[in-house]
Amino acid sequence: MVEQAELISKVLVLDDDDDAQQKIRQFCDENKLVCVKATAANVLSVLKTNVDLGAIFLSETYRVEGDSALDFAEEIHAVRPELPIFLRREAFSHLDDLSDRQQSLFTAAYMLSGISQLKQVIDHAIFSLMYPNALVRGITEITKTALQSQFKHIEVLTESPYIVRDRIIYGELFTLIPLESNWCRGYMMFQTEGEPVVKLVEGGRTHIVPNDHIDFRDINHVMGEVTNLVWGMFKNRYISFDPIDGRQSQVPIIVNHAHRYISFGSEDPQLCFKYMLVDPDEKMAPLVLYQRFIFNLSWTPEKFKENEAVAEDLFESGELELF
Repeated sequence: MVEQAELISKVLVLDDDDDAQQKIRQFCDENKLVCVKATAANVLSVLKTNVDLGAIFLSETYRVEGDSALDFAEEIHAVRPELPIFLRREAFSHLDDLSDRQQSLFTAAYMLSGISQLKQVIDHAIFSLMYPNALVRGITEITKTALQSQFKHIEVLTESPYIVRDRIIYGELFTLIPLESNWCRGYMMFQTEGEPVVKLVEGGRTHIVPNDHIDFRDINHVMGEVTNLVWGMFKNRYISFDPIDGRQSQVPIIVNHAHRYISFGSEDPQLCFKYMLVDPDEKMAPLVLYQRFIFNLSWTPEKFKENEAVAEDLFESGELELF
């Protein structure tokens, strides 16, 4: 039996009622959700830049610059159509009185008295994919190892892995590499800002010899090496050499640079990890890396297993020796 990882997801709460906020927070604490909030004045800017939201809790009495909640939901949907919106209502827990267009904006409606009924909706909308605990734990281990091998004199800090539904690109640089096996098919993606990587290269914290002409090719090289290393360790640990079953389909990957948006043709949530590379001497600015796993082509975690090391291979690699 595959043990499921305990993951969290951040949700944006747009509600001005203090009592409602308290009850929503309690519900979220009980259902692996982390509440975040923003002032009405900067909600849209947050939605355009935040990279790790799983859903939005919106009150029907919430107003932004004179717009009603229903009007504002239109703006939210235009900016972040992939995010589920749960509408808190005062009189009833359905959407039947709204127009078809308005109903299409929301995943579900609820009243505070029946907020517990949202659990099933949350499980379907956010936590619909089961992730094996050994996989989640192992990804953090191999990624930290790869980062520590490529960056000198830094400390790698990690946060708890979480689930996201957004499609916003963080930073100027992202790398993609395909994942193909009998239990998963999709992509691994790293996202980061370029300038902190440049500073680490200039400061001699990578394997690139610093010079007067550090440019984007150098940071591409660094991130390419990290991605290759993680992929290699992932493959050795989790992907067997058995032939892949069946005919393999593909879907287009769409990147819209103007909106910093990337789509893998799937509405499924994504598994996200956040790493922060910190200089113990505080001479370098921290480097933030987001790592995502997108299993958009195939996902059968019941077939997941870690590869068992073969003794002969360990002798050949030098990891074991006779004495």
